[in-house]
Parts: sequence; structure tokens; C-alpha cells
Amino acid sequence: MTQTAVYGGLFVAAFAAASVLPAQSEGILLGLVATDKYSLIILLAVASAGNILGSLFNWWLGLSIQRFKNRKWFPVGEDALARAQNHYARYGRWSLLLSWVPFIGDPITVVAGIMRERIIPFLILVSITKTGRYIALVYLYLNYAGT
Repeated sequence: MTQTAVYGGLFVAAFAAASVLPAQSEGILLGLVATDKYSLIILLAVASAGNILGSLFNWWLGLSIQRFKNRKWFPVGEDALARAQNHYARYGRWSLLLSWVPFIGDPITVVAGIMRERIIPFLILVSITKTGRYIALVYLYLNYAGT
């Protein structure tokens, strides 16, 4: 497999993991780190970029979602949507620092779009948390796995 395919696959997995799709990228990242065949910096950069762009996709969905909320097929009830907006309004953009957390992180990024969070603060906070999570994960693996 070429390096381009490996990095491309990692990017797609990281993007999907950050989107509303059910996917995970941590295992793929750590598997590639374990092979010791690929640049650690490039692996971290590719995984982070994919994960950040997946969150940006969620933000964009949030911006667009309001026009569909009254449709019968809309997957979120009016009450659940209102609760999510109230939580975001209460904790504000700082809740984006939890965007790395499984199950709650992706909805937070969607709600940030619904609440019209500005793109620059969104990207800064999501980049810090998404990249930080991958760095911490790789650090823990390299320093404590198999010991």
C-alpha cells in the first residue's frame, strides 16, 4: 500500500469519526504508529486535519439544519433541539473543548453551527482539542503500551 493511500485512509477515517457518522480513527492511528513505518508528525497532522474538517462539516450542517427542523423526517425533536441550544447558550463556545469526547463531541459541533458560532473561534477551539487528543493518545501509547 502506498503512503498516499495510508495517509488518505487515515484522513477519511478521522473525518468520518468527527462527523455524525459512526466511526473511529484512534485504532487506525495507533496501528499505523505501531508499524513504525510512517512519520509520526505526518500521521498526527493528517489525523488532526481530517478530524478538524469533520467537525467543520458538522458545524456547516448545524448552520443549514434550521431550515429542515419542521420536516417529518428530521431526526431530532423540537424539544431535544431546544435543550441542546440552551446548553450551548449556557456554556458557550467553551463547550467546544469537549468536542473530542465520544458521543457528545459531535453533537456539540453541530449545535455550534446552529447557534451561529463564528468560524475562527470554532476552528481554534476544535483544533486545540482534536489535535491535543491525538497527541495525548500517541504519547500514552508510546510511553505506556506493553509495559
